Amino acid sequence: MNPRLARLQPYPFERLRALLEGEQPNPELRPINLSIGEPKHPTPALIRDALTQALDGLAAYPPTAGMPALREAIAQWIGSRFAAQLDPHSQVLPVNGSREALFAFAQTVVDGSRPGAKVVMPNPFYQIYEGAALLAGAEAVYLNTTAANGFRMPLDALSADTWREVQLLYLCTPSNPSGSVMRMEDWARLFDLADRYDFVIASDECYSELYYDESAPPIGAAQAAQQLGRAKLERLMVFSSLSKRSNAPGLRSGFVAGDADLLRNFLLYRTYHGSAMSPPVQQASIAAWRDEMHVRENRRQYMEKYRAVLPVLEAPLHARMPEGGFYLWMPTPIDDAEFARALYREYNVLVLPGSVLAREAHGENPGKNHVRVALVAPLADCVEAADRMNRFAKRL
Repeated sequence: MNPRLARLQPYPFERLRALLEGEQPNPELRPINLSIGEPKHPTPALIRDALTQALDGLAAYPPTAGMPALREAIAQWIGSRFAAQLDPHSQVLPVNGSREALFAFAQTVVDGSRPGAKVVMPNPFYQIYEGAALLAGAEAVYLNTTAANGFRMPLDALSADTWREVQLLYLCTPSNPSGSVMRMEDWARLFDLADRYDFVIASDECYSELYYDESAPPIGAAQAAQQLGRAKLERLMVFSSLSKRSNAPGLRSGFVAGDADLLRNFLLYRTYHGSAMSPPVQQASIAAWRDEMHVRENRRQYMEKYRAVLPVLEAPLHARMPEGGFYLWMPTPIDDAEFARALYREYNVLVLPGSVLAREAHGENPGKNHVRVALVAPLADCVEAADRMNRFAKRL
């Protein structure tokens, strides 16, 4: 067996199941699950129709590079959304969801044979980043994102000696779980560091289309790069997905885009990895990337939930409106694990303890005494859950 597997920690939801083992939820209250960031809004009909109309494509082997029409549709969407002009044939690659691509990319970029190889990531973080780093033979380096630093990665916290060993940096914007967004000054600083120390940036933007000011969409990595004079997107790869944008997590469809040299090597890796996207899924993806009406409606529904839920939460609970995403990153008046366990037992509401999304680093676990609340359930359920959490917290 690969000895690096022993370094992997249980996934957050496995840890949640272990935490709740033996607990019996209150049978008088119907269950409400807000622990998993799985979209529950219906997948748009235009995507389902495109998928079923393309079923004849199952008779053919798909190319790993994807259909030219899909790469062009993605490039056009990037151009429209981020005002960034990319070559669809050398700078865009369809992938089977951003999750597997975020993992596989580290296996391409990281040279685990180099002593001291490091991969930087935010803390809390999407656990795929850590697993990808460890299995590539690198050390994971955590940058704590907290209320004190506006939930932005404190890039100046690392020494020059550490930066010299960094080969890859993961970030998420809007972030999971806080919903914070990278600003232009953050990008400028990060690009400067990447140039100075020669590392690659992996920008996870799967929540990029869940924002709530229609006049100010979050800046993306490709947009920032081109505005800062980095037309070739050197040392940069962007990851995105239809899962959250289009309520299609089961479609397993996304893309990577950026530095053509990096993408060429990533495609070589994927050719051996066997990661081609099914032709019907590609056709459904073309339909999704070409339509914005369903995306705006999706945002409207989440905005409605925030408007309904936030006023319900009362002291000692409080939560802020995130800049993006569909989570509440909520401080807890007691230990986050005990809060989640007792809330489940007494009020049949399931949330995710923040400490399982983070690691102890720099003297603290930045997820501790927080819970992540995913507003994915129907509106009435989200409001009901907020009311139950209020009643629970006031008894503490």
